[in-house]
Amino acid sequence: MRTFARSLSLVVAALAIGLAPGARAADAVKLRASLDTSATHGRTISIGDYLQKVQKESGGRIQTELFHSGQLYKDANVAKALRQGGIEMAAPGTWVLTGFVSDCDIVQLPMFYGQNIDAVHRVIDGPVGQAINKELEAKLDAKILGPWLDLGYQNVYSTSKPLTDFKDLAGMKIRNSGGAGQFAKAKFFGATPNMTAWPDVPLALSQGTFDGLTTTNESIASAKLWDSGLKYGFETHEALNAYIPMVSQTFWKKLTPDLQKLMIDVWAKNIPTYRANMAKAQTLARTTLMEHGIKFVDPTPEQIAAIRAKMMPTQDALAVELKVSPALVKQAMAALNAKTN
Repeated sequence: MRTFARSLSLVVAALAIGLAPGARAADAVKLRASLDTSATHGRTISIGDYLQKVQKESGGRIQTELFHSGQLYKDANVAKALRQGGIEMAAPGTWVLTGFVSDCDIVQLPMFYGQNIDAVHRVIDGPVGQAINKELEAKLDAKILGPWLDLGYQNVYSTSKPLTDFKDLAGMKIRNSGGAGQFAKAKFFGATPNMTAWPDVPLALSQGTFDGLTTTNESIASAKLWDSGLKYGFETHEALNAYIPMVSQTFWKKLTPDLQKLMIDVWAKNIPTYRANMAKAQTLARTTLMEHGIKFVDPTPEQIAAIRAKMMPTQDALAVELKVSPALVKQAMAALNAKTN
């Protein structure tokens, strides 16, 4: 985390740089990005680095500004703000986009439970992800910049109830980040789902609004949720959560073709590094959480596979309930099962 904090300070300093020599202020296009994660969160650092590079490589023709910690909008409201011109860029999670494009909930279907990162990337980087991107662009009047940014594995955490087995989830009130898929998953284990916006989680957790939550190690560490009473972690790897980078079409149309290409190219060039950094952040975050007294239990791969197998008979009905395209479900299944050399 200290490495990320140092990186953030460099990003903030770089974003404070004025127009590059030779660029005219009147010609610059303003790009404001809104995130609701904290300054030290991996998403904030990744988007901040991207903005720095866009501003630098555009020679100041694109002037960037980053607002984090929900200073402008919570992620639940950011898509509407993007469409209405309140901001130019956002990177909301798939879970807050399901109200616009129900296919975003596909990653919450049973077939994804406990899958490794490479397998999930085959789906979201391939035809399935591209189809969802096109739907989002149409619904939100937006431009998707490229491959999704991993948040990391979604696990389950608890305040007072030790989590040592999947059966321990029964009877709990578990907060999630939204989307019908996560609600269905909680109910599968006999838990009561709760949706609370991320900036409100620390207070709600400390007040006992819910006694557990599904999120990632990095998100918990960045919010210091041990101060809110979190004590136990159960690494279920139930889904690989991801953010989708997008800009408004109003902003996009202001750019010349070369600047549009620059924004796409800068994201494509750096997304492998951003994903690697996010994975590293999750590993480091677990160490941080353990140092602050959070006790972890890791289900075996066999236990996770058994849970996935128990869930699979519910998938077709759940996909209908979530309004996920049958064609995309079929494509995702094929991609997950594909053998790589």
